[in-house]
Amino acid sequence: MPVSSCSEAGVKARAAWLLLLVAVPLWAAVPTPQDVKSAWRSSDATLLDRHGETIAAVRVDMAGRRTPWVALDDISPTVGRAVLQAEDQRFMEHGGIDFQAIGKAAWDNLFGATGTRTRGASTITMQLAGLLDPKLAPRSAGRTWVRKWDQALAARELEAGWSKRQILEAYLNLASYRGELQGIGAAARGLFGKAPSGLDAGEAAILASLLRAPTAAPALVARRACALARELDPRTDCGTIEWEVDAAFARAAPPSSAPVAATTGTTPQLARRLGGGPGSVVRSTLDAGLQRFAAAALHRRLAELAERNVGDGAVVVIDNASGEVLAYVANGGAGEVDGVTSLRQAGSTLKPFLYELVLERGQLTAASLLDDTPVDIPTVGGLYVPQNYDHQYRDAASVRTSLAGSLNVPAVRTLMLAGLERFHERLRLLGITSLTEAPEFYGWSLALGSGDVSLLELANAYRTLANGGLQDGVTFVPRATSAKRRVLDARATFIVADILSDRAARSTTFGLSNELATGFWSAVKTGTSKDMRDNWCVGFSDRYTVGVWVGNFDGRSMWDVSGVSGAAPLWRDVMDYLHRDRPSRAPAAPAGLVRQTVRFVPAIEPERAEWFVRGTETAVVELLAPAKRTPRIAYPAADSVIALDPDIPAPLQRMTFRAYGGADLHWELDGTNMGPADVAATWAPQPGKHELKLVGSDGRAVAAVPFEVRGADGSGQPASTFSTSSGGSADKSSGSGVNSGESER
Repeated sequence: MPVSSCSEAGVKARAAWLLLLVAVPLWAAVPTPQDVKSAWRSSDATLLDRHGETIAAVRVDMAGRRTPWVALDDISPTVGRAVLQAEDQRFMEHGGIDFQAIGKAAWDNLFGATGTRTRGASTITMQLAGLLDPKLAPRSAGRTWVRKWDQALAARELEAGWSKRQILEAYLNLASYRGELQGIGAAARGLFGKAPSGLDAGEAAILASLLRAPTAAPALVARRACALARELDPRTDCGTIEWEVDAAFARAAPPSSAPVAATTGTTPQLARRLGGGPGSVVRSTLDAGLQRFAAAALHRRLAELAERNVGDGAVVVIDNASGEVLAYVANGGAGEVDGVTSLRQAGSTLKPFLYELVLERGQLTAASLLDDTPVDIPTVGGLYVPQNYDHQYRDAASVRTSLAGSLNVPAVRTLMLAGLERFHERLRLLGITSLTEAPEFYGWSLALGSGDVSLLELANAYRTLANGGLQDGVTFVPRATSAKRRVLDARATFIVADILSDRAARSTTFGLSNELATGFWSAVKTGTSKDMRDNWCVGFSDRYTVGVWVGNFDGRSMWDVSGVSGAAPLWRDVMDYLHRDRPSRAPAAPAGLVRQTVRFVPAIEPERAEWFVRGTETAVVELLAPAKRTPRIAYPAADSVIALDPDIPAPLQRMTFRAYGGADLHWELDGTNMGPADVAATWAPQPGKHELKLVGSDGRAVAAVPFEVRGADGSGQPASTFSTSSGGSADKSSGSGVNSGESER
């Protein structure tokens, strides 16, 4: 440097020093290092498990990406050396203002060559002042020196109360590096995928080069980083640095918490549910070990079901006694959809609450026989025709067999006995808040789970069964013991739980060997919604309730997936994990129950010991002989509209009349005798309105149904779609005006 230049710079530096000696302090109270650190907020909300282990860190602030504050001891020393070399080589010597740099910068501004870039004079302490106070941050070129002067005053005050290590630590944490990356923690993870402690010399040079120009082009950053790295180590390979810059900028920077959240299956919704704001740390009731196991088990199960068009799933585990949620796997890791709270059709998982209702009211016992024959129920929208999952009918089945085997027709008949409004009210009382429509909106298919429910509310309803009919809400944070209220009868609840744990009763549909048969006491129910869009398995042991859903968030149907083949294996895996070191014991029977041996006449079910509410017990359950049953026409239903099919020759189209209790009766169609009613009669349908009767030997009709056949045009040929209610004929079914019912179990 020329002598004159040094002299001029020295004069300006001494003048600045004299002015600073009499300057008025900029801050009324200089912030302390602890003040700055306490005010720092990570962009993530951190969720801890019940033992204090980090279970998820979820980004909730989208304005910038910040990690928790990083101590200087946790930052690679190469970063400090690179930053000091690039920004403030005399950092350890000056008191916040580098007067030599100020003088040189002033001289260059006055006498430097036109078009040349003048050197800045801001020290790291001055830059930190700008980061701490927005009024000191450089903005417009026209007021640069005024703002630098204010920064110098603030830097003097910082140096008086802060150590050099505290200044450098704060600077590295508060500086912006590129885009939304704020602080050394976010920069290291976002650009290089590692903690600040693991940064090497080349990566440190890249970060230091970004401080002055965070938006610079990759090529310029690489040149600056290469020059800086060679100042520190002449042996630096610039080709490696160029590659590191390209890789860092090409990195699709995930949220800093992504690796944690992905392994546990949590979502931002859960963190927000717990009130987690930026930088918050919330201790939850979750168990990190169980959470990881459930998430991994879900991933495995979805991989196994991928070939059956199953892409999504969710798991929730609740402690029966406390209501604490122990595991909350919201999805399989794809996206942010929360499968635990999303609403899906419940399938057969609502049936236990229906049977509990009729048992509680004394309308049925576990040994009562239910009609398992085809039924057509007229509704405003047409016929509702429920079908069993296997499309088979047993003529009659006990309540125990109907619930354990998930038979659909007996369930619908039970709902007709219990009352739609009463069952809807009961489900709402159990905490299923999503059933907001009037009961008529769901209709009789509510028995088969036509209503939308969430996995969380459904699981807590099953927890009510596990607790003998006592209920309270679930919790995600530790709480004092809450008072439970009785919503279900203890005796009826015990009987339902006993049925759900009965593998012999379940075997009529599922066989003895299946994923529902645990090696310890448990009660469980599966469900599959219409068109196989949703698959459920919910059940409980003496201590835990586990709920599982699998399907597709976009509503696509699965391929040949039932409750036993879809969700049940995952439910079993989680339940086995929970009871890996302790057994589950069957609950004790409450007062007011008796156990009675019961036999069936005829022997449609084996003799067995059955639970009864005291006063309803019986030793024999007898099925009425066909001759003693009230005669009724099973098909067609009253006011049916049958449409002929134009693609089938008219002589080949047939209707089959079916009756129950038709002994000693005969069919009469429009006044014409069609033969004995105890056998099915077939008829070639003719367009027009008709009346079918069951007539006794005395000529009196004991049952009658009107129906209509449509479809003939002027030529006498069929002209519209042929359809008939399922179970009524061998021809096409489930057509216009017919709701064929979900195949659920």
